[in-house]
Amino acid sequence: MGAEREARACATFYGELAIAQPVLSCLRCLRQFAGSTAKRCKDKHLEEALLLSRVLSEGLRVLGEAEARPLLRCVLAFQMEATGSSSSFQKLEQIVTQLAVGKEALLAQEVGALLAGLAPQGEVLSPGDLQSVCMFMEESSLGRQHWRQNLAPLLQRLATTLRWVLQSQPAPGGTWDYLVIKTCLQLFQVLPKDVAPLMWSTAGKSETLQSLLGLLLEVAWGKAPNKDTRLLAGTALSMLVNTAPQPKHGASAMLALFQLSDRGAGELKFGELAVKAPPVLEPDGLEKLVLTRGLLTCCRMDILSCQLESFTHKACLLLDVVFPAVCALTKEQKDCHYYCFQACALWLQRLRESLPAVWHLTGTRILAQDTELLRQLTRLVWDNAETPVEGVSEFIHSSFRLLLEIYHLECQHFQDQERPLYQQTLQRVVSMPWQIKAKYVPLCAIVPYVGSQQVLDAYPDLPQHLLSCLSTNHLCPAATEVYKALVWQQRAEWQDGRRDAESALAERWALCWLPLLSQALRSPLPILQSNAANHLLAWTLRQLPATQAPLAARFGGRDTASLRAWVSLLKAQKSVAGALPLRGEQLERLSCCLGAREEGVRLAALGLLCCSPSTNRPLSGTEVRLLREFLPLNLNCDSSSFRQLLQAAVRKALVRLRDSSLAQLRGKVPRGTEPGEGAGQLAQAVGFVEWLLQLSIASLSPGSNYQRKKTALLLLAAVLETCTDTWSPERKKGQPPRTMATLLSYARQSGCWDFFSQPNLLALLSCLQDSTNEIRDLASELLVRYFPPTFPEPIALALFQLAQDALRSPRVQEAEAGAVLMKTILQKSDSGTMKSLALEAEAALTLPNRGLCFAQHLLHVLQAQYAAACQDLLQAAATAPMHGAVAALRRCLLQVPEVAASMQAAELAQSWQELLTRLVTTARDITSFLLGALQSRQGPGTDEQAAAPSFADMGNAIGSLIMLGKGRGQEEEEEDSVLLSEEHSLILTCCWVSVKEIGLLLGGLAELLLDPALPAGSGPLLPLPTLQTATRVFQEILLRCRHWGAVEGCSMGFTKFCAALLNHPDPELQAIPQTILEQGLETLSGPRSSSITRRAAGFPMLFLCIVSGEAPAQARPLLTRCVQMLLALATTALPRDWDQTLDLPQVCALHVLQTLVRGAGLGGALLRHATPMVDLALRGLASPCWAMRNAAIQLFSALTSRLLGQQRSRGEGCLAEGVSLQAFLGQHPQLGAVLLGELGAAAGPAPGGPHLRPALHAVLTLLAQLQPGADGPGSPSARFLGPLLGLAESPSYAVRAMAAKALVPVVPPPWRRGLLLWLARQLPAAPGRVRSHNAIHGRLLQMRALLAPAPGTSGLSAEALRPVALQLEARGWLLTPAQRCPLVRAAFLQILALLPASFSPSFAQSIRAAVGTELGSLPPGGKLGCAELQVGSAVLHQTMAHFVCSEAARLADGERIGAVCSLLRQPNPDVQLAILSWVIAGEGGTCEELEKALGLTLLENLGSVLRERRDKEFLRLYLEALLHLYRDPSSWSQEASRKLQGSSAVCLEMLLHMVEAERPGPDLLFQALCAASLLLAHRVGAKDGPLVERWCAALEECSRSASFEVLRLAAARSLQTAGADVVRRSLRAACPSLVPVALRLINVGIHLLQDEEREVRHEASGFASLLRPDPGESLPDSCVFVQDNVGLLGLLQLLLAEFREHPETFDSLLQHLPVLDLRGIVEELEANKATSLYKEDEPNVFAEPAVLARQLLPVLLQLLEKAPAGSPLHASALRWLSAVGPSVLRDLRYCERCWSREAAARWAMKALACAKLHAAVAVLLVRARLAAEVLRALGDSAAAVPGLGCSTQELEQELEVVQGLLAQHGLSPTLSRGDVPREPGPPTKAA
Repeated sequence: MGAEREARACATFYGELAIAQPVLSCLRCLRQFAGSTAKRCKDKHLEEALLLSRVLSEGLRVLGEAEARPLLRCVLAFQMEATGSSSSFQKLEQIVTQLAVGKEALLAQEVGALLAGLAPQGEVLSPGDLQSVCMFMEESSLGRQHWRQNLAPLLQRLATTLRWVLQSQPAPGGTWDYLVIKTCLQLFQVLPKDVAPLMWSTAGKSETLQSLLGLLLEVAWGKAPNKDTRLLAGTALSMLVNTAPQPKHGASAMLALFQLSDRGAGELKFGELAVKAPPVLEPDGLEKLVLTRGLLTCCRMDILSCQLESFTHKACLLLDVVFPAVCALTKEQKDCHYYCFQACALWLQRLRESLPAVWHLTGTRILAQDTELLRQLTRLVWDNAETPVEGVSEFIHSSFRLLLEIYHLECQHFQDQERPLYQQTLQRVVSMPWQIKAKYVPLCAIVPYVGSQQVLDAYPDLPQHLLSCLSTNHLCPAATEVYKALVWQQRAEWQDGRRDAESALAERWALCWLPLLSQALRSPLPILQSNAANHLLAWTLRQLPATQAPLAARFGGRDTASLRAWVSLLKAQKSVAGALPLRGEQLERLSCCLGAREEGVRLAALGLLCCSPSTNRPLSGTEVRLLREFLPLNLNCDSSSFRQLLQAAVRKALVRLRDSSLAQLRGKVPRGTEPGEGAGQLAQAVGFVEWLLQLSIASLSPGSNYQRKKTALLLLAAVLETCTDTWSPERKKGQPPRTMATLLSYARQSGCWDFFSQPNLLALLSCLQDSTNEIRDLASELLVRYFPPTFPEPIALALFQLAQDALRSPRVQEAEAGAVLMKTILQKSDSGTMKSLALEAEAALTLPNRGLCFAQHLLHVLQAQYAAACQDLLQAAATAPMHGAVAALRRCLLQVPEVAASMQAAELAQSWQELLTRLVTTARDITSFLLGALQSRQGPGTDEQAAAPSFADMGNAIGSLIMLGKGRGQEEEEEDSVLLSEEHSLILTCCWVSVKEIGLLLGGLAELLLDPALPAGSGPLLPLPTLQTATRVFQEILLRCRHWGAVEGCSMGFTKFCAALLNHPDPELQAIPQTILEQGLETLSGPRSSSITRRAAGFPMLFLCIVSGEAPAQARPLLTRCVQMLLALATTALPRDWDQTLDLPQVCALHVLQTLVRGAGLGGALLRHATPMVDLALRGLASPCWAMRNAAIQLFSALTSRLLGQQRSRGEGCLAEGVSLQAFLGQHPQLGAVLLGELGAAAGPAPGGPHLRPALHAVLTLLAQLQPGADGPGSPSARFLGPLLGLAESPSYAVRAMAAKALVPVVPPPWRRGLLLWLARQLPAAPGRVRSHNAIHGRLLQMRALLAPAPGTSGLSAEALRPVALQLEARGWLLTPAQRCPLVRAAFLQILALLPASFSPSFAQSIRAAVGTELGSLPPGGKLGCAELQVGSAVLHQTMAHFVCSEAARLADGERIGAVCSLLRQPNPDVQLAILSWVIAGEGGTCEELEKALGLTLLENLGSVLRERRDKEFLRLYLEALLHLYRDPSSWSQEASRKLQGSSAVCLEMLLHMVEAERPGPDLLFQALCAASLLLAHRVGAKDGPLVERWCAALEECSRSASFEVLRLAAARSLQTAGADVVRRSLRAACPSLVPVALRLINVGIHLLQDEEREVRHEASGFASLLRPDPGESLPDSCVFVQDNVGLLGLLQLLLAEFREHPETFDSLLQHLPVLDLRGIVEELEANKATSLYKEDEPNVFAEPAVLARQLLPVLLQLLEKAPAGSPLHASALRWLSAVGPSVLRDLRYCERCWSREAAARWAMKALACAKLHAAVAVLLVRARLAAEVLRALGDSAAAVPGLGCSTQELEQELEVVQGLLAQHGLSPTLSRGDVPREPGPPTKAA
């Protein structure tokens, strides 16, 4: 490298001079800059060099030019190599300018010499040379001076270079031609005065520039393959026009260019230059876009707006040439929409800038109301407002704003008061559905021009629509902008000329917006609440600070919604004000929020604690205390998003602590610090970080569950990232401050912040063996990034042995853990450690590089395992499967930066090439062997089969392998079993996982080593033969594999492989994917083998991977070729006699197309082929072949998803798609003709009567998913109306129903009323006029669809619907028995139910009479005679029952409510089920009177229903409805108790008997247990003891971990319903007999609070919450439900406070200490038996016995402390000690012996990750500590315990020794009474 050579020469030259030291320091910085890869590191070194240059400058001034020249030359050499980075080049320019102060002439001379040597005269400039020319021209004044003096030779070289590049046909991904054009562009831009004479002067005319102009035209006309290059050529041509001395000359030249693009041939006169027009190589229309966009991007304003002489009228380029071109471009359906609409937005922007000149030229308005220009502009922006192409919407948005601004300026300029465009825009916006994002941008744009009040008057539904948008992610930004625009406008209007107080402004704001914001902030939808808080609330408080008061008044309640909204308000206040003091009631309420059950409330409260506008504002003592209480209780939350947000919040707090501490150490007083608090705050900060570090490390024990470990790792990552001085080059943010070492030194002097201690290291090493990827990878990342560079040698050796063992495990998780261990060992080892590891002899001794050495070792391991598999695959799959070694190779080669760097080293290239070649060959052999084994063929070289084997073939092959492995003959047969044997699974796992890992490895290698940016070195590391071998491996996997996991993993690798090949400059490598594609297409169209899956196995993924590898910016020729061939193949006629057992080529083609459409990487590229694919799918639905129809419906489904865009996420408030039919047809105009053709054929008369059209339903389904638009009568969507109305007469019910849904998007809202009226008139007015019942039913369905209000809208008003109602009143006979079809009557009634306020009172009465008569005439039991039985009668009766219920809820009328209750008493099942389902759906929640009456009715009939038991489903619905009506405890009344008087005990008895004995199924059992709990909650008394005990036993049975989830949920809900009341009653003197039951219930609660299902824990936390305030009092009216961990601590505190005197309390708590066989666990570890494939699942993976044991210990100790001598509790403790004490002592001594031996080192690393061992040790230590306390409490009475034989002191000494030994091995966190966080109490007590 030239720079390095110059640096060495410079160092030698200055070695003896006085300024040697600063020169050498500067050179060191420059070398470090050149050697760094991360931009942050480069910038850091250049900053240091710049500081040194300022010092050096003084020394250089006194030296002569000869002494200064070497240093200047050296810096210029570094600058020449930094031309790829503008920022680095600028910094070096500053350095060299600083050094050359006083010697500017010398610097100019050196720069000239440097640039003159770029390329000799006439030679081609390389890409690097071109980059240097550009950079020196752009950033260096001396560079520009040089090129100005050497302009002619530079032009000559550019012309020579561009000609050579175009003739050599550059690679599609190359940048050479782009760089030449960029250089020309910069030349024309920087030196316009020097270029102008060469073009516009006859005397100075340049032949070279003329040649260059011709070449630029060739590029613009398509000679260059890259679209970006062509567009840049257009900009360069426009910049060349800018050099014109007269605007008219430039305008004439551009006009000639545009005319040339239209003519296509001829000579172009460009100033004084004349060039021949090049032929259009690709007639893609892009040349017009190139010229238009280039002109609009940079052409001078005077050229654009000057008058064109060749036109008869006053014309200019902007209006008369460019605008027609822009309109034409936006109408073309090409793949360059982005640039077309960019040109549209640019045109409006240039028009806005040139308005005065245009008005001066035309003398009149250009956007008058009747002008064609305004019509075209408005049509252009509206027609494309919903374009889904990424980026286009932003251009449309800016176009709306510019159009309205230009219109406004024109009206002002010409003093025109009539402005109809505003009203038209507003009306169109209002008529669009809220789901369409395109309506909100013009709405924002129109607000300043029409005023806020006019917008709100014209759009009354706006607040509701904004709420809906805020709950939909993609609409939230648009809704936010609308709100801000309106509020901003309102504030300006309210303050216009007045000085109102802020409170007055807030009051006016509240009238309009307070309901909206309050509803959003209180919403149960998290997305709506967070969007309102983040986007609206803080902004509102900044603009209108006084709005805080009305908002706070709305959020004063104690319900969840109020708490969450209140915290959001406080957080917004804090962000605006900077600080928020917490005290009194506010602090108490915040503590309540931190312990609330809902995650959103807790997170909001945590965010409030941690956030601050200033990062150096310290945390207050209150904030630190609340954090210490909060964090331990929230470590095991099972929500991933909660964990991420928790980490983010804690990181903010840590940054505040760090920055405020650094400010203190610097002597500055941070904001918010009280006088004299500095030292205390510093100690508090250090102490909190140390506490958090210890908490995180203690939580990483394998005995913790996944949730706790993941949270602890995230918190540990936040601590290490924030509080260490580790520099991470790849991170742009979050780097440590430069003064971090000062704070670290202070903390370590205090004995804190030993982040990298041995216990911390062991804790992270245990995580490396975890069974989950997330834990392993995060722990490895922390070790590699933050811990010292090498492991201690003993640990490295033990880890290496552990990794070797793990790689041989058949379990995938253990093998993957071994791979992570190998990668981590490689990254944390040096050469000394490498020599100590037991690597292969050849690898360890001969290879010079760590990565190479390690890879060689792993390759030897893999080859040995392959050899073993060839001998006995079954044995190898059990003891040495290959997937672990392949995964380790993949991680070590691809994920270790040092390994990637060593591959680029020239001296190692040969070794790496040999190793990689052997690796690829081995991968090929393994793949062929494994896939052959599943086809009863082993070894490479056998003939490949074109298709994957069937599952039966694989089963037979595996069976043969098992018998061979067991040494039995083929003739022996095993027992037939439905389940796979472990041997079968072993072989399958070995095969599929190994194949998947091989695919990922080969793809990653290609991606890493075929990067064109890598230096060429001594040759490719993956030569062509090796790549061809890898290609065959991929083909073999995808063509012969059926396992989806293997196919998916291999596909990821193959996509990377193809992308690397296609983007490589070598044509031979680029051709490989195309060859594979052609082979695949040939195989696809050839004869097929047998298959029964019809999914083509991995075959479609082969095509998807290849076409996904193409660069998105290119033309995608492979995709086009693939789709065209597949379409041609799929449309081939089926053979007359096809075999149903064979895969037809046509079917496979459809499956491949479906896979391509679903491929996420192709995006919108496939939309160009959407129309033929939809047409193909619709025709395939009519195929006689089932497989063809099946494939076609899958393809159509995939196309629908792709065409309509992504579905909304589950958390969003609305699932409706936001594409209107008008926009859909605008985007796919040809597709509209296809859909319309299918509809027309179905709706038209058919010869021979009606017949089915299989594709019709699919078309209707697609249309039904669209939204209505605001289009007019002449729009494309109007053509769909007639066929859809005609489908109302279809004989198919499904077609009629779907046609009604499809009609909704076709009818714009303004048309809806008229169409409803027309449909109503088509209904027959009398029975005699019925022509077709189907037609009546179809039209009724269409009316119902049009009347049903869309989500978020109120629909048409009652007044507007009055004419429709009159027509329906005239046709009221359709509801009477005169209409014989029940379905028609039901549909008619559903329509009537949608128009309750539009009918006359007499007609409403007639409806009720008809319904009442029909329902009153039903016979008991619903048994109709055969003569009366009608199809659909049940539907009619259910519809009528729903109508009666809805009317009763709407009117809240006593008579109607009584009618509903009487219907519920009727023994008609249809009606009863309809009412019960209506209740369960919650539709009666708006009417309390109806709910109360229904609840009383259900209670009244409960006994009879339980006795009859006519139907389990009916009984389940009955009980569910009863529980729904009494879901709120306050809804139970005295009247309800009276209804049950006398039958309550009987009902409870029957329900409990059902739970205990009948076992009717989990769902009914759930309802029965909850119903029993409801009844019990309102009748617990002294005489009910037996019932309560039976109920408690049922709860205990259902709460077992092995029970169904629904039963555990029932137990938790029952506990909440009645358990708290039982516990409260037991504490009263009247009911002491309930104490044992209360203790059992608390035990059940403790158990359920550790359940693995979140919902169960949440219900159980309700029980704990109800007992929190004061368990002796009655239940509170309002109770904040607490989080499950807070509830658990609350129950333990309750036992301690209220039940400590009961002897059963001690025993009940001891039940939660599990009995674990410590000795057996250790012996199993020592034996080191072979791992089996399957591992027994824990019944509850969430429970943490070790954590619970440590939580129970302080409670047990306090029970002992507080118990008086001789109490029954002491007797219980003595019994426990007698039973457990001797075994505790034996286990302690066994632990001491085990961990004192050196032999323990062999399995110590494995023990580090053994969850059972950690749990057993933790429980043992808790038992030992408890035993010691029992000995101390009992004194002499404990001396007689047989088998114990030790005193309290001796036991404690033994415990201390064992605990110390275990801690050395990472097995025992220190136990203390302070370990367990106490339950957060009221802050006033804690303060």
